[in-house]
Amino acid sequence: MNNYTYPESPASSWTAGSQAMPARLPFAASDLVFDNDLSIADVQAVLAVAGQMQQQPERYRQVLAGKMLALLFEKPSLRTRVTFEVAMKSMGGDAVFIDCRSEPLGQRESVPDVARNLDRWVDAIAARTFRQATVNELAEWASVPVINALSDQVHPCQALADMLTLKNIFGQLEGLKLAYIGDGNNVAHSLLLTGTKLGLDVAVATPASCEPDPSIVAMARETAAETGSAVHILNDPAEAAAEAHAIYTDVWTSMGSEHEAESRRERFRPYQVTEQLFQTARSQAVFMHCLPAHRGEEVEAAVFESPRSVVFDQAENRLHAQKALLWLLLANSSGRKSGPRV
Repeated sequence: MNNYTYPESPASSWTAGSQAMPARLPFAASDLVFDNDLSIADVQAVLAVAGQMQQQPERYRQVLAGKMLALLFEKPSLRTRVTFEVAMKSMGGDAVFIDCRSEPLGQRESVPDVARNLDRWVDAIAARTFRQATVNELAEWASVPVINALSDQVHPCQALADMLTLKNIFGQLEGLKLAYIGDGNNVAHSLLLTGTKLGLDVAVATPASCEPDPSIVAMARETAAETGSAVHILNDPAEAAAEAHAIYTDVWTSMGSEHEAESRRERFRPYQVTEQLFQTARSQAVFMHCLPAHRGEEVEAAVFESPRSVVFDQAENRLHAQKALLWLLLANSSGRKSGPRV
């Protein structure tokens, strides 16, 4: 149990509403393939519903009765698979897992054909893939909602859970500073894109040439100009962490790039999240990690296991955020995109 003393707890700030069937909310998205598929209002709706689901799960126990989710996974998974399956089952639906680790999508059968088969049997598809193009193609050919459960470019479901975690801790998101230290990878991309939608200042510190994709940084800066937040791309971890409300890191070597692990350890060593680095952050700052973690590499064990660590709150909130996303995509909309089912 996390015994860290947070600011005034925010859980009570969620509006629980009546015990009646949850009301429909404005929600325009038909897929979540890329973070910007969700508008600012869509992200706010996901967090509002997730907060209600976290407080009153019983209100949502049958809202997806009869609905089926297909899980297409090219990568190993603990949190993503379990939370999507539990999410569907806890709302009266179900999920079928399709293991693509030994045979990536498109190898045995084309991605458009996979999409058009699944389209006839299930109500939504969640894909955990290497290539962003694979998720894009699934969404192009399927008339049911497609969710990016992780790709080499972005990790939008993780970012939604992270925003819920910060909301639960600090009570509000606008004006918070999130410092991401490490590799400018898919998690960094989604934190930039989703965090700025909610008014967070996002500072990313990486070694030179490991910065986030410039096109994604440009998108985040455009959103920040709209919401009054800020984006900082830096090479100095202490500068990024200064006065931060949260310090976030991820593994230095992503899945599929294990052959680079040894060379990256030396290069990224100055970017380890240490107790000393936390001295530059705010006194109430928390530590975040999307997991799995390598203690002694990207984070000191003392930081990971400290009372300020909220990594398992983030893991729990994958469930609540994905339940909200699934409900909004399936029960709060038509559930099918326009266009012919070829």
